[in-house]
Amino acid sequence: MKQLMKMWNPWWTEGKVPASKKRISRPETLEKILKLLDIRELICITGVRRCGKSTVMYQAIDHLIGKGVEPENILYFNLDEPFEDKSIGLLDRIFGEYIELHVPKGRKYIFLDEIQNIKDWEQWVKKFYDLYGEEIKFVLTGSNSSMLSDQLSTLLTGRMITQHVFPLSFKEYLDFEGFELKDPDIQRNEVLHYFNKYLFKGGFPEVVLEEDMDINHLRLTEYFNSILLRDIVVGRNIRESAKLIELANYSLSNVSTLLSYSKISNATGLSINSLKEYLLYLEQAYLIYQLNFFSYSVKDSISIKMPKKIYCIDNGLRNSTAFTFSADEGRLAENLVFVELKRRKLEFFYWKEKREVDFVIKGMDGALTGINCTYTDHIRQGEVNALLGFKEHFGEKVSRLVLLTKNLEKEENGISYVPLWKWVLGTR
Repeated sequence: MKQLMKMWNPWWTEGKVPASKKRISRPETLEKILKLLDIRELICITGVRRCGKSTVMYQAIDHLIGKGVEPENILYFNLDEPFEDKSIGLLDRIFGEYIELHVPKGRKYIFLDEIQNIKDWEQWVKKFYDLYGEEIKFVLTGSNSSMLSDQLSTLLTGRMITQHVFPLSFKEYLDFEGFELKDPDIQRNEVLHYFNKYLFKGGFPEVVLEEDMDINHLRLTEYFNSILLRDIVVGRNIRESAKLIELANYSLSNVSTLLSYSKISNATGLSINSLKEYLLYLEQAYLIYQLNFFSYSVKDSISIKMPKKIYCIDNGLRNSTAFTFSADEGRLAENLVFVELKRRKLEFFYWKEKREVDFVIKGMDGALTGINCTYTDHIRQGEVNALLGFKEHFGEKVSRLVLLTKNLEKEENGISYVPLWKWVLGTR
């Protein structure tokens, strides 16, 4: 165990985090976590596997050492390894042997990667959090939202702050490509070149840094299998693993499509109850999301009965595993918008009457923004009519209408036509 610790904590001997661990910085993501390091509450970093949570941990460790924290006061441990003991006894052993090695004075920073692999970890963390007070700071990562269960929320109420990490945003993607964005309008053609790559390649850091398409396909397929097998099949003791994989493939093949439970049940052969359970597991592993119909009343029976729309965490992952037979630009563009809205922590839905509005953002004041994503400059009248119908239905509650296009930019009939690449950059 001690040798493993020394291998995973090279700063104990070298005094710094190796460059190979820090990789490329993600300021937008990192800053949110760095400002939480000085407060008492533990930090829980969540997100899909391989999205960069561990790298953010290493960058936070590098930040602490740069601020003057003694390297021996920082422990990193990867709990995703195949240890036979998955009980809190393993955590006792890790902490005990760490103290034996260094007997660190002052505040200790404990970074535990993929904490969800340890049964009842929250009880152990609470005990040490309460026992050591300001003398200990926990930074945890987890690849499954079930780790934030009701029981956990009760145990760690007032003790934990959660930060969610996504695959790279388009801004971060440009940083990884080494492209310096100065003026989007002047650099339009260059930005479009990278945006077209991002739309299909996705934002998993290792994939972005690799140019070989075959390697990326293998890598993304491995991510997909790891999410399903390690986080769901083994973690949930699923017996119908073939059905789960079929459901995952079906979901990714039908991103942005309206799907009723009965339709998915017929396609996969799963009962409605099993289907709902498996979709929940896929969501908890951050592989897919389900989008609900918009209604001001959460208990509205129409809202509950309406089909849901399914989206995937990453376009590259979707392209590598879904049964696709065409470029699917439109679906990928809409999926990208969904993930960006999640990244911005907005409350949003879809809406449909005669025609569909892809996304309805509900503001803190109840005001609504309607967004349709076309990813073309030849706009069908139906897309415009859908937004105008939405405005007519909800009246003064609608504050803005947006049509996301490929390059078309204008204001017409109360609708803002905005190029998708500009919208994801936040410049429009």
